[in-house]
Amino acid sequence: MRQFLKFMLASMLGSLLIGIVLIVLFIGSLAALGSAFSMEGKAPSVSSNSVLRISLDQVVVDRGAKEPFSLDFGPFKGMGKLGLNDILDDIEKAKKDDRIKGVFLDLGMVNAGFTTVKEIRDKLIAFKAESGKPVVAFADTYTQKSYYLASVADKVYMVPQGDLDFRGLRSEMMFYTGLFEKLGIEIQFIRGSDNKFKSFGEAFTRKDMSPANKMQVTRLLDGIWGNYITEVGALRQLDTAKLNAIAENMMVRKAQDAVTTGLVDSLVYRDEVLAGIKERMNLDIGKDINFVDLNKYTKAYVAKAKPEKDASEISSWKKPKVAVVYAQGDIVDGDGEDGSIGGTTLSEAIRKAREDSTVKAIVLRVNSPGGSGLASDVIWREVMLAKAVKPVVVSMGDVAASGGYYISCAADKIFAEPTTITGSIGVFGMIPNMQGFFNDKLGLTFDGVQTHKYAGMLTVTRPLTADEKGIIQGFIDNFYSTFTQRVAEGRHMEVAAVDSIGQGRVWTGTDAKRIGLVDEMGGLEAATAEAAKLADLGEGEYRTVGYPEQKDFFEQLKESLNVQARTWVAKEAFGDDVELLHRFEAVRKVRTITGIQARMPFEMDIH
Repeated sequence: MRQFLKFMLASMLGSLLIGIVLIVLFIGSLAALGSAFSMEGKAPSVSSNSVLRISLDQVVVDRGAKEPFSLDFGPFKGMGKLGLNDILDDIEKAKKDDRIKGVFLDLGMVNAGFTTVKEIRDKLIAFKAESGKPVVAFADTYTQKSYYLASVADKVYMVPQGDLDFRGLRSEMMFYTGLFEKLGIEIQFIRGSDNKFKSFGEAFTRKDMSPANKMQVTRLLDGIWGNYITEVGALRQLDTAKLNAIAENMMVRKAQDAVTTGLVDSLVYRDEVLAGIKERMNLDIGKDINFVDLNKYTKAYVAKAKPEKDASEISSWKKPKVAVVYAQGDIVDGDGEDGSIGGTTLSEAIRKAREDSTVKAIVLRVNSPGGSGLASDVIWREVMLAKAVKPVVVSMGDVAASGGYYISCAADKIFAEPTTITGSIGVFGMIPNMQGFFNDKLGLTFDGVQTHKYAGMLTVTRPLTADEKGIIQGFIDNFYSTFTQRVAEGRHMEVAAVDSIGQGRVWTGTDAKRIGLVDEMGGLEAATAEAAKLADLGEGEYRTVGYPEQKDFFEQLKESLNVQARTWVAKEAFGDDVELLHRFEAVRKVRTITGIQARMPFEMDIH
C-alpha cells in the first residue's frame, strides 16, 4: 500500500514539479544558449599537455546529439547522453593530437551495454598501440562492466578501501503472473507454433523461466562471460582458469585481494593517482592537470599534421559519402519518438541515403530488441531497395534481435561483436483478458452488439474464443513464415535451416557467426570500412554522414528538458525504489502492445 500511495502521489505532483523544473531549466538554458552563441561558433580550445578524461556515468547511445551545449548541470548532472560515435571519434582524434598526452579512465558506474563498452575498449587498445600514449584507470568501486573497460589500461588503480565486483554474470527476470492473478487479469499470449524460445510472454503467463528459456539465457551468459575473461586475461596476463576461480570463490572480498589476484596494480588515493599521471605523462609536477572531458573534446578542433593543406583536404566536403543510418530503440509503427525506431522515419532515412547520388554506401547501425512486425517489414523493404543500388552493411550494437534482426537480414554483410545479442527469429501476439478485473474487482460489466461475428475479437473485456485464438495463431504463423523466408533469402540459406536456428532463440554474436546469421566480428568502424571497400572507396577517400537528420537545437532542447525533468522527478519521488516505477511501466505497456510483435523474448540487464 505504501508503494501504491507513492505511485499515486508521484502521479499527482509529477506534472506540477516538472512544470516548475522546466521553467527553471529554460531560464538556465537561455543563459547557457547566450553563452554558447557568444562564442561565435568557435570550437573550445585545448591547451598543450592536456589529458583526455573518459567517464561513462552518462548514458551512452549510438549517436550523439547535435547541440551547442548539453544540459548537464545542477540536479541534472550526469543525466545527459554520450554518443558512441563521438567517443570513438574523440579517441581517434586524441591519438593524433599532440596536445593530448594520454587518457585517464575515471570510472565508477558505466551506463552502457557490454558491446558498446567493447567498442570503446577496442578503440583504446588501438590508441595505445598506435600512439604510444599511456592510459590510466582509477575508481573507488569497479563494477564488472567498468573493470572490463579499465583492464585496457597500462595501470589499474583503486582506492585502499574500495571494492571490485568480480563474481560472474547474472540475469534475473521478474514475473507478473501472480500480480495479474490477484487482479483477475489473464494475459493471452500467442506465439508461433514452433517458437518455444520466444519467451516474452513468460513474464505474464508463468511464475518462473521455462526450460527452453533457461537454456538459451545460460548459453548467452556463458558466451558473454567467456569473451569477458578471455579479453581481460589477455591484457592483465591472467589465464581464464584463474579468472574463473576468482569469480567462483569470490576471492576479491577486500581491496587488497584485488591486488593479490592481479586484477588491480595498486591501491592509492586520487591525489596519488594524479601525481602518478603527471610523472607517467611527463607533465609539470607543480601544476594541476588540465583534464579535457568528452563533451568538450568532441567540439574541439585538431589541426592537421601537415602545415599546408593538400588538394584532398581542400575538397574534403566534396568527397563521396558513406551514410550511417542509426536505428536504436524499440521498433514502432509510424514516426516514433526519441529512443524508438519509427517505421516511417527510418524508412525515409534509408530512402534519402539511397536516392542521394553522393552517398556511395550505407551502414545500418542496429541497436534494437525489435517491436512491431509491420514496421520491421516496412524497413526491410527499404533496405532491399537500397541494396539493389549500393552496398548496405549492418553494424549490430548491444542487441539486434527479432525485429532488429528482421531489418538487418537483407544487408550485403552483417557485423556484430561477440557480446551482441541477436537472432530471436520469431513472433508473438498478446491480448489481455480483463474480464475478471472489471467484473470482480471493479463491479463493471459490459454488453454490446456487433454487425459481424469477429467484430469484437480484440476486446479486452472477455476471453478469446477457441476460434478467435485459431485466427490469431494463423496470423502469427504466417508472419513467422514470412520472417524465415526473408532471412533465408538474405542469408542464402534454406528456410528449414533458418527455422532450426530460429523459433525465437537468441544468440551471442559469436554463435550467430557460427550458424550463419552474422558475417564478421567487428564494431561500427569495421562495418563502415567494409561498406566503403564494397563501394571501391579507399581509406581517406570518403566521409561519413549520419541519418536520420537530427532535429534542430530548440526541438532537442525541448525534448532534453522534458526527459531529464521527468527522470529527476522520478528519482526524487522514489529514491532507491525508482526501479519499481520502471517495472510498473513495463506492466502498463502490456495493454499497449498491439499487432504482431517481432520482439526479443525478454528484457536482459546483465550485471
